[in-house]
Amino acid sequence: MTDNLRPLSPHIFVYRWQITMVLSIVQRITGVGMFFGTALIGWWLVAAAIGDPALEIVYFVSGSWFGQLVLFFFVWALFQHMLQGIRHFFWDIGRGFAENGRFLVSWIIVCAGFVLTLLTFVPFVWM
Repeated sequence: MTDNLRPLSPHIFVYRWQITMVLSIVQRITGVGMFFGTALIGWWLVAAAIGDPALEIVYFVSGSWFGQLVLFFFVWALFQHMLQGIRHFFWDIGRGFAENGRFLVSWIIVCAGFVLTLLTFVPFVWM
């Protein structure tokens, strides 16, 4: 067969992993996560419209350890996606392409995403 003689295109293992590459992948994952998180908000709103028995089910599920974990990562996805969107806005206007600046801003985004999530999640959910 001649198919085995074709050159292979580069794949994920050929490239050296960089923070900007990882955040590009995380941007897509958080976008999908926000879709599912929005569905949970819709579930909560429908349950609130139905009445107390349906709403108690939502509160029971969201109050469990798994529900709290899902809510935590949903809030993190919102902040992470927002911060990366702001960075992409600056990239779209031609700012922030210096190599050191790209990596520094990427690490700031990672840290700020978790800090903002904790600042939001701890006072409003765990208190």
